[in-house]
Amino acid sequence: MRNIGRLIVAMVGLAWAALPQLVSAADNPLKGLTRQAGFFDLYRDPGKGRLLLGIQHFDQPFLLTTSLPYGLGSNDVGLDRGQPGEMRMVEFRRVGNRVLLVQRNTRFVANSDSALERASVREAFAESVLWAGDVLTDIAAEAGTDAARTAASKTVDKTADSKTAVVDLTSFVVADRHGIAARLAGSQQGSYKLDDKRSVPVFDDSKTFPDNTELQALLTFSGPGEGQFVRDVAVDPESLTLQQRISLVRLPADGFQPRPYHPASGGIDIGFYDFAKPLSASLDTRYQVRFRLEKTNPTAALSPVKKPIVYYLDAGTPEPVRSALLEGARWWSAAFEQAGFKDAFRVELMPADMDPMDIRYNTIQWVHRATRGWSYGTFLHDPRTGEIIKGAVTLGSQRVRQDILIAESLLAPYGKANQAELTAMAEQMALARMRQLAAHEVGHTIGFNHNFAASRQGNGSVMDYPHPLLTVKPDNSLDLSKAYGVGIGPWDVYLVKHAYSQFPAEQESAALAQLRQQIAATGMQYVSDNDARSPGMSNSDGLLWDYGPDSQQSFDQLLAVRRQALQQFSPAVLPPDRQRGELEARLVPVYLLHRYQTEAVARQLAGAAYQYDLNALNRGSEAGAQPVAAATQRAALSRLVRLLSAEELALPANVLDVLTPPAIGYARGREYFTSRMTPVFDALAAVESAAALSSQLLFEPSRLNRLAWQQARDAQQPGVAELMRSVFAGTWQRDAVDANLIAGDAVQLSANWTVLDALIATLDGGQLHPTVAAELREQLGQWQQWLADHGKRGLLGSNRRDAAHFISQYLSNPDSVKRRPLPAIPPGAPI
Repeated sequence: MRNIGRLIVAMVGLAWAALPQLVSAADNPLKGLTRQAGFFDLYRDPGKGRLLLGIQHFDQPFLLTTSLPYGLGSNDVGLDRGQPGEMRMVEFRRVGNRVLLVQRNTRFVANSDSALERASVREAFAESVLWAGDVLTDIAAEAGTDAARTAASKTVDKTADSKTAVVDLTSFVVADRHGIAARLAGSQQGSYKLDDKRSVPVFDDSKTFPDNTELQALLTFSGPGEGQFVRDVAVDPESLTLQQRISLVRLPADGFQPRPYHPASGGIDIGFYDFAKPLSASLDTRYQVRFRLEKTNPTAALSPVKKPIVYYLDAGTPEPVRSALLEGARWWSAAFEQAGFKDAFRVELMPADMDPMDIRYNTIQWVHRATRGWSYGTFLHDPRTGEIIKGAVTLGSQRVRQDILIAESLLAPYGKANQAELTAMAEQMALARMRQLAAHEVGHTIGFNHNFAASRQGNGSVMDYPHPLLTVKPDNSLDLSKAYGVGIGPWDVYLVKHAYSQFPAEQESAALAQLRQQIAATGMQYVSDNDARSPGMSNSDGLLWDYGPDSQQSFDQLLAVRRQALQQFSPAVLPPDRQRGELEARLVPVYLLHRYQTEAVARQLAGAAYQYDLNALNRGSEAGAQPVAAATQRAALSRLVRLLSAEELALPANVLDVLTPPAIGYARGREYFTSRMTPVFDALAAVESAAALSSQLLFEPSRLNRLAWQQARDAQQPGVAELMRSVFAGTWQRDAVDANLIAGDAVQLSANWTVLDALIATLDGGQLHPTVAAELREQLGQWQQWLADHGKRGLLGSNRRDAAHFISQYLSNPDSVKRRPLPAIPPGAPI
């Protein structure tokens, strides 16, 4: 009887234990839904607007990133179609019936065999919980028999749970994970907020594969709609709808060998702080980013690879640009072959059914925006090792149109007997630029930095920013036929060898050092962004859009091209059936053709040369920064001052006589010179723009500080006082200009006032050392005295008197004078 009682109790207990499952079966949240097996199982539920995820692996890290399948279309805001986001290492954790998505802090680690050491660092730095949700149901796991889930996985995860937890991930997917609202706010477009009522999952584009799960949502943001950039592109600026992709990615398989980063490698680095390093070593650990590339025959000098690097070009790219981009991007295959990899790099046209946002594919996308802008090459990588998982190139479609505009503005082809030849030359120049651009941006995605010193060796590298090489032929026509180089340069071959060549582990360090020595022996230098982008940088070889190996000689050559282009400027620069107001926009790149070479010459004034390297005590003579020779600096100063003369600034009659106000329905935009003579062209505004370009380079605070310090160390070097005297002599002290110039006196006076305004802006900026600011004020006081003494009658005299009065007031009480804003300079880059 007692045994029967026990049996009844046991049966009741079993029934009670089974009750939740019976209830769950009766109210199954997955009823009617189809399971798509993959890295994470996916259940689409359009009826309820849900994306459900089946999680079998808890406490196992994977990668997460975002991208934009549909963009905003504004270069200024930067939310481009195809734009990838940040790569994060995350994991799902389960606490009872609750699931957390946690981002690990990969900036601080301990690469140690000791679990306690690893835990001590992990516990010391904050993680982030990105999302939390309840488990809808647990179902029996099928990982062991699911071929779709395991086919592409190289290893079997023996830590998988015996069941799969299904969660509703919709609230995570339909959220601003890409930072769209922050980007809009950061570009001063206003405070936009996600409208969850008008944001939904995109079911057809949400899918899962053995090593990645792709989840997509349509996101609608409501906002003020007052920002000009948004108003330029949005059908309704108060309601912006974009699409966001979230990619969940399996960590790469073991076996990838990180390559320590060297600052002279030309590569891009990723890094973290490793607290397991020896006490004498730096915590700062950096690796070269690169793809996994493995030879089928590791001992062969040239071997096929197990898995080539393949890029896919956007099939929406039109011809002839499509062929040019394919050709340029493929240039890298030669570099990989020279590094020992056969057929390791390919570029193909994207199949019609390929999803470019899928993390598995490297892509080159042709992206449209309302205005021209930069192109980009980015990559998504494993934050632990620097292994590149996806390369993503964004090419702005208006770049090629700007190149054709520049070429036509220089050649003035229309209506001429050889129009067909000249327009073909213009198109070929633009396509040559596209080839170089494709190679350049792909170069970033395979792990390489800019090298803005490569132009010292001609076509030294596609990772430089090239200026078109222009020449004046004996008949005074312009030649653009060899505007851009063809193929990769010696620096690019070195980049691939240093990043990808394979060596026995014990020989790698010495072999890489030998590569660096070999490229240095050729005279090739390396200067990247931090030492080149700002106009005030000191490295005289780190030049964007440089024209050749000798900055001053190239400056003289380019000014000759500019003068010839201005002399032949006419309505022939503009295609027929275009409104004549566009002639002004075509004048801008011609009139400011010298802008980048001017900056190259300015780098020599207070310039210095130095190299990137690791410290080596036996090579101490290579350390430090060596100033540019005094004679070179003075020659640079002379050329910069010359640009402030009416002889270089005045426009010829053939230009002034054809410029026509915009037609009805059209207006001047950002690519035009401003006008204070509306509606007609303002020649003085153009003069002021060019004068401002040179003046700001001359008076750049860092340059003036370096100039004073160089002279303090070496009295033979030019100093601030010499610069001030030279500028004054070339502007305000001039009594006469070339009588053949149109409005020469007015042009010179406009430049003079621009110089004074730029000098005052520098003094007001607060970036000068006190001693340098004092010397500038001393020299400015001498300007004031001379101007007051030479303020005779006439236009020149009255301007000198006004300038003397202005300077006197400023020096006695800076707050008592009204500053004039510096003239606007139409955008130049990118070209």
